[in-house]
Amino acid sequence: MTVVRPESAVRALSWPAARDLAGRSARPLPPAGLPLSEALGCRLAAPLRALVAVPGADVAAMDGYAVAGAPPWQVVGRVLAGGVPYEAALRAGEAVEIATGAPVPPGAESVLPYEQASRTSGGLGRAGVPAPSDSERTGPPASEGLGRAGASASGGLDQVEGEIEAGRHIRRRGEDIAEGAVVLGAGAVVTPVVVGLAAALGHDVLTVRPMPSVAVLVTGDEVVDHGLPGPGRVRDAIGPFLPGLVAWAGGRLASHARLPDGAAALHAALSALAPPSHPEKNPPPAMSSPREGAPPREEPRLPHEESRQDLRTPEGGGVEVVVVCGASSRGPADHLRGVLGELGAEVLVDGVAVRPGHPQLLARLPGGTLVVGLPGNPFAALAAAMTLLVPVLRGFGGAGSRRESSALAGPVRAHERDTRLVPVLRSGRGAIPAGHDRPGSLWGAALAEALAVVPPGWSGEQVELIELPTGG
Repeated sequence: MTVVRPESAVRALSWPAARDLAGRSARPLPPAGLPLSEALGCRLAAPLRALVAVPGADVAAMDGYAVAGAPPWQVVGRVLAGGVPYEAALRAGEAVEIATGAPVPPGAESVLPYEQASRTSGGLGRAGVPAPSDSERTGPPASEGLGRAGASASGGLDQVEGEIEAGRHIRRRGEDIAEGAVVLGAGAVVTPVVVGLAAALGHDVLTVRPMPSVAVLVTGDEVVDHGLPGPGRVRDAIGPFLPGLVAWAGGRLASHARLPDGAAALHAALSALAPPSHPEKNPPPAMSSPREGAPPREEPRLPHEESRQDLRTPEGGGVEVVVVCGASSRGPADHLRGVLGELGAEVLVDGVAVRPGHPQLLARLPGGTLVVGLPGNPFAALAAAMTLLVPVLRGFGGAGSRRESSALAGPVRAHERDTRLVPVLRSGRGAIPAGHDRPGSLWGAALAEALAVVPPGWSGEQVELIELPTGG
């Protein structure tokens, strides 16, 4: 059975219209609270606020002595980072030896760094009794030379002197970030640095837009995934680049499987990956009668065993996007359109007026899963992925695409009817064509930094550049 489609879906869409429709076909996923490690790469669904002040208390910014009043200061204690704070308020003329990050005692006016301090062992005590030794030293004291209250081994209190600046080397509570402050807005990407910031602000969980889960199906009896291909075989070049492209565009690869040619294997794989429809939310599309002369439907069978295991997603449920490599053209071994019709899918894009990558496809299964069909030639598949797959994934994440334009600094031949996607390198003179851009080769795309969008009948004006994934 086939689905009745609007007339606009039957014709090949223009490249700009196809990309725009792909972006609008995906709705941002509902917010979810994810642990920090799982939120990496997602976008914030709510502003990130500080649950604690940074720093959380008045702390030392240097190793040295927290002091009050004018020198000399008697060393009355020691505070290490993470250790027991010195609770008493410092009086004028007192000092506490302190480590970077340790809370300064109440009353401390500044921190005197070790490098600027001169310490005398066994100085005057509180009653002014001289200590037996008045030898002078600088730098951190030996740990055994200081008692519980700053006394030297000889029984007196050590003294320290040096020049200070009021408030110097003390980070006050909330000086960097006030408690409750908004540090990042909704929509920000959760990068590794953002994960660290969130942890410092007291977060264990972030409210984010989850990344859409993506399953990849590579079809074709002639495709091999390792070693040197024999006669009549080709090495798979599309499956290897898709995981990186999916991650770059904001998706999460849930599964990757190879399928033999045939409608049954593809039907079974799509059925296993797509969640069932909910009639109250997704009414079945209008159906037409079977095409006259159409072959009888084969009974679906599961793919071969090695693919069956790969098809299971980590959650055991469906995925948001299925990418089918090959089977999207109209040849005798291309079964994607027929299988989508049997599954009651709505075809949104059935071919795009672009070179390379014309026989690409976008459809929605009754349960909501989007299916992106890519051509079997590697560069054509990349061009189609940049046209349909990348906008779909960014649509799920609520992210738009950065737009860039440039002059072309090299000869490019426009097509009279179709948009051309041309691998280019950026330069001060404009975008330089990289060459080596036949549909079956990724050489030019591997050399390039972007794809230039050359519209039909182009006559020398600036063109849009589509950023290509990088390894950064």
